[in-house]
Amino acid sequence: MRLYVTSVFVDDQAKALDFYTGTLGFRLKTDVPAGDARWLTVVPADDPAEDPDGIELLLEPAGHPAVGPYREALAADGIPATSFRVDDLDAEFRRLQGLGVAFTLAPMDAGPVRMAVFDDTCGNLIQLVEFPKAA
Repeated sequence: MRLYVTSVFVDDQAKALDFYTGTLGFRLKTDVPAGDARWLTVVPADDPAEDPDGIELLLEPAGHPAVGPYREALAADGIPATSFRVDDLDAEFRRLQGLGVAFTLAPMDAGPVRMAVFDDTCGNLIQLVEFPKAA
C-alpha cells in the first residue's frame, strides 16, 4: 500500500491553484470537472511529468459542513493542515516572504528538524520542514 493523494481543503480552488503553482512552485497534474468543483491536483515542479507513483496534493473544495469547524480549530491552535519538506528552510523562507507569503512561525529548531509555518491564503496553515544534514 502506498500514498497516492493527500488533500488540503481550500476556500476557492482557482485561488488555491494560483497560490500553489504561482507562489509555492508546484505544477498542475490533474484538472477534471467534478460537479460544481474540480478534481484538482498539484505535484512538485521537479517531479517527472508522468510519475505514476508520485504523491499528488488535492486542492479539495471546503464545502462540506464539517470542514469549517475543523479548519477553524486547527488555525486557532496554530496546527498546520499539512507539512512540506524543503532542503533549505532559510532560503525558502526568504523566497516566500519576498513573494508576500505571511508566516505565522519563523524558522526555528524543533528537535531533530527545523520548521516554519505560513498561511496559504486558502484557509490553511502549512508547515515547512527541513531535516538538517548530519555534521
